[in-house]
Amino acid sequence: MKIRIINKSQHALPEYGTIASAGVDLRANIDAPISVGSLEKVVVPTGLFMEIPIGYEAQVRPRSGLAFKHGITVLNSPGTIDADYRGEIKVILVNLSKETFIIENGERIAQMVIAAHEQAEWVEVENLDETKRGAGGFGSTGKK
Repeated sequence: MKIRIINKSQHALPEYGTIASAGVDLRANIDAPISVGSLEKVVVPTGLFMEIPIGYEAQVRPRSGLAFKHGITVLNSPGTIDADYRGEIKVILVNLSKETFIIENGERIAQMVIAAHEQAEWVEVENLDETKRGAGGFGSTGKK
């Protein structure tokens, strides 16, 4: 699949790290470092603009290293970029640690996965088919 992209950042286009990588890293495209205090949230620009084919979305997800080592995660994870969006790709980050974190220009701040999706046709009915689980929710299937 080919995705049209405009790169207004100071960095190379996103690329897959290995032959089996599902996501590409997104880099901060900023003029000055951004300080993110404990429990603060920020919007970080990437300088990238994309034309995603209809039937696909881009999912913005946390980077495991930033999450584990520094408590930095994508606030609306996964963030969805729809096929008809043409604005700059920006990432909403939150600092869940007790320490201030500094985002530097070019830092890998999130990962992006391209995923196929479908739109549902909603059929309104009066009843749903019965299942063994029924209406059991949150934790109803046990710990095993």
